[in-house]
Amino acid sequence: MSDMRAALFDRYGPPEVLYVGRRPRPVSTPEEVLVRVDVASLNGGELLDRAGKTRLVTGRTFPKASGIDFAGEVAEAGSSVTGVRAGDRVWGLLGRKPGSMAEYVAVSPRRIAPAPENLTPVQAVSLLAGGTTAVTALREKAALEPGERLLVRGGSGGVGSVAVQIGKLFGAYVVALAGARNLDFVRGLGADEVWDYRTTARSALGRFDVILDTVGTQQSGFRRLLAPGGRMVAVTIDFDKPLAGLAAILASTVHGTGRIRFFSGNPDTELLTEITRYAERGALVPVVDTVHPLDRIADAHRALEAGGVRGKHVIQIG
Repeated sequence: MSDMRAALFDRYGPPEVLYVGRRPRPVSTPEEVLVRVDVASLNGGELLDRAGKTRLVTGRTFPKASGIDFAGEVAEAGSSVTGVRAGDRVWGLLGRKPGSMAEYVAVSPRRIAPAPENLTPVQAVSLLAGGTTAVTALREKAALEPGERLLVRGGSGGVGSVAVQIGKLFGAYVVALAGARNLDFVRGLGADEVWDYRTTARSALGRFDVILDTVGTQQSGFRRLLAPGGRMVAVTIDFDKPLAGLAAILASTVHGTGRIRFFSGNPDTELLTEITRYAERGALVPVVDTVHPLDRIADAHRALEAGGVRGKHVIQIG
């Protein structure tokens, strides 16, 4: 059996625990597709996994792989797979088990779609996880309506920068919070108002029909900004205070008028294809901060942890 290069770690800890090792190349089943990966993007959850903040879920079996999204080329299609063939350019997301920061992934055809033809793999992958998360959060979980006021916390990040664009695409009045150096960047993505999250008092922001929280801290305080009938969707919690974060979400279901909806995305081909269409018609702008080679994966983790990101850190695999 041939092997491949992959980003791995043998223990929880700082970025230095990451290394590029070798592991067996996956063998696809008749119901799967084998994809040769060109690029993957770094997502905030991978920092938490590497640091051990989600160890109750990820466990203590090592080595662990990293990465949930990818863009690349189909190397093999299983005998039972239809509509996909070797050579197709695709993008997609893995299920609950990470591992896309590797030269190959075996994946269900239900988790891939044709990649946008007008974007490079680097550009495309910067929209993937953020785009699918934003559409699910704003349309499926919050039922965002045209003309409603939407607040995006973390407006310059990998999810937030795409959520600002999706919010405008859905007809909302979009207010975003970001760091001072990123205010013009987020405004350029289409936000109607952008405020410095460090210096702006919450009381100055007004009321919102929908709040999308990509940060996880102070959720109870932001929940108070919901207008009557307002909805708050969180894609993360404060993992430095996980019990308090979970308690706030649970308490919101029985106290007050604004429930905090928490979810973890699980996109399929239909949603991926929708994001492809948005990208191909120019409705979504790629948001690439920095491109890192696979052997500098630890540098990418350090950069994302340092904050101030504009869009995505992308990992070049192939």
